[in-house]
Amino acid sequence: GDKKLDIMKACSKAICDATGKPEAYIAVTITDKADVIFGGSDAPTALGCLYSIGAIAMESNGAIQNSVTDLLEPYGVEANRIYINFFDMPRANVGWNRKTFAG
Repeated sequence: GDKKLDIMKACSKAICDATGKPEAYIAVTITDKADVIFGGSDAPTALGCLYSIGAIAMESNGAIQNSVTDLLEPYGVEANRIYINFFDMPRANVGWNRKTFAG
């Protein structure tokens, strides 16, 4: 509902702020009501993957991790149950608008 959309928009803004990437290049999806076991428990969990051409660094990754945690904790997802993988993608391996970012 509206709360989910609000969280997605807030995540998009947090990624934009932390990476300096234009929000026009940021996509966020949430797959809720998924059956997930993490650490042997089915307690509320968030698993994320962030793919970026550059801007993957300890400082920006930490800022995103903190922002996402702040957004999800009010919904019962504890900080130690939020796991995000960060991937720095080569320009040639990312496609958009009929071509890759390498050309």
